[in-house]
Amino acid sequence: MYYPKSQIKANLFTEGNEFVYKATNQPYTGYYYRISTGKYFTGRTPDDRPNLELLSLSGDDNLIPTETPNLFSSIAVPINGLYEGNEFGSNAPINESTVINYAQLTNTPTIQPKQFLLPVYNSPTPTEQDYQIGEFRRYFCKKTNEVLYLEITKATYDKLVGKDPQYVWSLYQPFNLPWQLTGEKESVARTNKNIVELTSRRLRLPRFGDYLNNNYLKYYR
Repeated sequence: MYYPKSQIKANLFTEGNEFVYKATNQPYTGYYYRISTGKYFTGRTPDDRPNLELLSLSGDDNLIPTETPNLFSSIAVPINGLYEGNEFGSNAPINESTVINYAQLTNTPTIQPKQFLLPVYNSPTPTEQDYQIGEFRRYFCKKTNEVLYLEITKATYDKLVGKDPQYVWSLYQPFNLPWQLTGEKESVARTNKNIVELTSRRLRLPRFGDYLNNNYLKYYR
């Protein structure tokens, strides 16, 4: 089959850890090219024969339309901009509603993006047992790429620490600290302040005290 040069990415090379022959499942080392449908073949170009089909070990070829680079002729039409421009076509944004309408009219299935949970703010309430003990534990998370903190529940904290696949845990740094509730007022404030400053230094949490409004007597009784 003939493909115009604009739909061929030629003169690629693999050292043997990326592809296998489709026919034999044996590893392939050498030059290869890729066509706009997402398929790979041996040789620098289609003129460099034999052009044996290859399979990507990374599975990337499974993410490309299997017939043609035209979005609306794909077997499965992804939404939320998955194909918003690529190396073979236009970088013009794709209107999601247009894709969905097209899919409904043609009975073409759409690939819905997986939904993930985000941690949400939670203000804890110490129990009477906590006051009898004199302290309780507070749970937080910090956005890994922003100075953004959230106080969360222990259940959410455990999900993030356990890398629960339902959560976008990789975007958050969970941590916890003990919080003094009772005692001599100045001593309680000083203890909580020291714990916050120590935790901030140890975990590199900039302006964490500011997030708490430097209120080291919160929940004090």
